[in-house]
Amino acid sequence: MRNTLDIRTVANRYAAQLQLCCSQSSTSYCIAQTIHAHMIASGFKPRGHILNRLMDIYCKSSNIAYALHLFNKIPEPDIVARTTLIAAYSTAGNLKLAREVFGGTPLSTRDTVFYNAMITAYSHNNDGHAAIELFCDMRRDNFRPDNYTFTSVLGALALIVEDKKHCQQMHCAVLKSGTMFVTSVLNALISAYVKCASSPLASSSLLMGAAKKLFDEMPKKDELTWTTMITGYVRNNDLDAAREILDGVTENIGVAWNAMISGYVHHGFIHEALEMFRRMHLKGIQHDGFTYTSIISACANAGLFKHGKQMHAFILRTEEKHEPEFSLSVNNALVSLYGKCGKVDEAREIFKKMPIRDLISWNAILSAYVNLGRIVEAKSFFKEMPERNLLTWTVMISGLAQNGFGEEGLKLFNQMRIEGFEPCDYAFAGAITSSAMLGALEHGRQLHAQLVKLGHDSSLSAANALITMYARCGIVEAANCVFLTMPCLDSVSWNAMIAALGQHGHGLQAIELFEQMLKEDIVPDRITFLTILSACSHAGLVREGHRYFNSMRGCYNITPGEDHYARLIDLLVRAGKFSEAKDVIESMPFEPGAPIWEALLAGCRIHGNMDLGIQAAERLFELMPQHDGTYVLLSNMYATAGRQNDVAKVRKLMRDRGIKKEPGCSWIEVESKVHVFLVDDTVHPEVQAVYNYLEQLVLEMRKLGYVPDTKFVLHDMEEAQKASVLYTHSEKLAVVFGLMKLPLGATIRVFKNLRICGDCHNAFKFMSKVVGREIVVRDGKRFHHFRNGECSCGNYW
Repeated sequence: MRNTLDIRTVANRYAAQLQLCCSQSSTSYCIAQTIHAHMIASGFKPRGHILNRLMDIYCKSSNIAYALHLFNKIPEPDIVARTTLIAAYSTAGNLKLAREVFGGTPLSTRDTVFYNAMITAYSHNNDGHAAIELFCDMRRDNFRPDNYTFTSVLGALALIVEDKKHCQQMHCAVLKSGTMFVTSVLNALISAYVKCASSPLASSSLLMGAAKKLFDEMPKKDELTWTTMITGYVRNNDLDAAREILDGVTENIGVAWNAMISGYVHHGFIHEALEMFRRMHLKGIQHDGFTYTSIISACANAGLFKHGKQMHAFILRTEEKHEPEFSLSVNNALVSLYGKCGKVDEAREIFKKMPIRDLISWNAILSAYVNLGRIVEAKSFFKEMPERNLLTWTVMISGLAQNGFGEEGLKLFNQMRIEGFEPCDYAFAGAITSSAMLGALEHGRQLHAQLVKLGHDSSLSAANALITMYARCGIVEAANCVFLTMPCLDSVSWNAMIAALGQHGHGLQAIELFEQMLKEDIVPDRITFLTILSACSHAGLVREGHRYFNSMRGCYNITPGEDHYARLIDLLVRAGKFSEAKDVIESMPFEPGAPIWEALLAGCRIHGNMDLGIQAAERLFELMPQHDGTYVLLSNMYATAGRQNDVAKVRKLMRDRGIKKEPGCSWIEVESKVHVFLVDDTVHPEVQAVYNYLEQLVLEMRKLGYVPDTKFVLHDMEEAQKASVLYTHSEKLAVVFGLMKLPLGATIRVFKNLRICGDCHNAFKFMSKVVGREIVVRDGKRFHHFRNGECSCGNYW
């Protein structure tokens, strides 16, 4: 070759061949490698521009290591080679190596393009401060910025800007440079003004006004110009102005329409978003993955399942061939749609058929099962996931906590930390909720301390969980302290605190807090009314409860649900107002379901209203034939009335139907360990010592007037035997164990899965006086604080 052709001719031929490989595709890269191999095999030694061209190709094919190998072979790399390497490191996200190349280049060798490459590297890797600092260095070193410089540095400014004077200073620099009419520069400057307008330290209207002035004066606008202005107004909550900009678009720019649709969805204007999609379709503007994803997400968030399903059908009918990225984003949105609308099996089918999946896909299907309470299947998906992020762990921990798997939730929280994930405030909220469910006060306190240490104590979700945790662990004062020190409150915070006061028998305080909530202009929701009705029920505040119930529809346009009616019935029957309760049931706009009859039966049990109680039980047998609570309450009513034959009939009915009564159990936390006691317990290692100490306490209690109330023993036996049975109740054993093990003066906190026994309730009043300590018992309904012979419920329970 050397004998027949001049070296320069060969070099030009190779250069021309490499020029054909500039397009970024795998085929082009393979051809370039073949040409390079031919050079090596033929003995040709490339120099200068050919080496630069090879470096550029290897960098763009992500083979930076070999590009660096070529760079190191050059005795004195020129500015083009150095610029190429900086751009490659920028793309790879390696700012350190890019900076090393930049710093190792003499000032005399540098040019504007070289500075542009490094400024762009900082900007693309979200280091706005470094980009602006380098821009200042560039000007000090007397290098003249061009339109590419300003486009990059303005992009960097948009990342960090919070003060309008920074935008104005850069605006002045652009004017002086003569690049004021370059579209890319003006787009970047508008973007900087728009981003600054979102800062809490700046005036949104002034900055958006400056951006609008630039926009109006632009001689030429492109897609980015229109989209930036629409997005800017959307981010600054001015949807009318955004819509005005869109209406002025003369071309069918799909990206601009997508921005407007996304803005409507983000601000909750779902019907407007759907109308925009309809108009977009009528105008013949091409839909893309962003369009479909926004509309499907809108339907999912608003619960418009039929609309979402129609969109799914439209996509299947019209989008025959599309890119994998399109399929992935749209399928992820569809999984979320079907999952949020309770169609989890359909969501799973879409998930299974997806050609590619990412972490968003897995998190979407996991959330679908968690939200529906199908925890077993959710755990299966969690184990199968090829990778997990913080959201994955948080969703699973919260799901376990909210569906009764508190112990598993805490274990998973600890496992997350072992695997190197730093919990966010939502993960802490899930773990704290788990502690609340278990009544694990010390564990909850430790999590609270960790929250403060990590700086999450101002988190709304975590603080709301803390209110519930302290309340459910029996320390309503600590719950109130958290509530009072929260930097901001939402309706969940108020609801949690009202519920806490109600559960602990502080009905009047709950009402005061509810009234304060209204004065703070916080609009109550359906949950608020559930909590305040429960608080009134626990405290016997019938008139107030009735007034709040009536205000739901009259003042707040909230239609009472069956759960609200059940709370009202419970309030009335606890007070013995059965006639009013029957009137409410008859006036309901729907057939009474199980919650209504359960509330009625419980009230009949309290007041011995046998006829109405039997009627309620019969309806419950029809609605929930396998629910043990109905049989137990009816049996208790018969036993209290001395109708042992009827008690036997109910128990026989339970045996015939294969129904077993849920065993009562109580537990107490001592030295970070939970001790569980069952009725007539013989398993706990120290139970014999508990029985011995209980016997001593009963002797002291009898001196103060305590007499075992044997009517709560439902079996037909001798009175002495009945008294002995009462002493084996799980809550008594747990309380006595706490008295034995906890420090003198410490409050005893016991938790029970079922309603506290009437004799135990009476016994604990005497016991609190004998030992001079507070005893707190949380049963399946509420809290009882026993102090000096009295209970916080005022015997109204």
